[in-house]
Amino acid sequence: MRGFEPAVELPPFPPRRYTCDMRNSSRSGPLRYAVTAILAVTSVLAMTARAQENPANPWTAAQLTQPSAMVAVLANGKGAKPIILQVGFQVLYNSKHIPGSIYAGPASTPEGLEALKRAATKLPKNADIYLYCGCCPIGKCPNIRPAFATLKAMGFTHLHVVMLETSFGKDWVANGYPVAGESAPAH
Repeated sequence: MRGFEPAVELPPFPPRRYTCDMRNSSRSGPLRYAVTAILAVTSVLAMTARAQENPANPWTAAQLTQPSAMVAVLANGKGAKPIILQVGFQVLYNSKHIPGSIYAGPASTPEGLEALKRAATKLPKNADIYLYCGCCPIGKCPNIRPAFATLKAMGFTHLHVVMLETSFGKDWVANGYPVAGESAPAH
């Protein structure tokens, strides 16, 4: 009896290439976790850099103000008082906002932009103006970019963006920075 002969000619299989499979190695656990941690940190840094230096952003990195630096600006009693405009949603402003800030309307709507323009007409063009929203991560915020671009187009020369990376609640309130509003703690 001869060997088995298939009825149909099968194509030859390509030679198997052997690679290092770290999943089966007992010593790869720490290495795998280290690589994962490095990738995670790199990803977070890249997202932060994109939020700060995104070509779609109308501001420069020098125009960003970290929340802790904004607290220092508020505490500084010398010089002209900074102008702080909240360009987010009314319900957020009513709940909690940066003390001394002015509600200027949600800049994501035509009505909100008109309210911002009306508020801005009373301000000197060379005043230090700090904008913030805080409704969501700054990279996705529908309000901060239109507000900044509108004021820049109106000729304001000292614009700043308060860098609320995640939200007003997480980046400002949770850090114990001063707040005002309906749900702010009474002093």
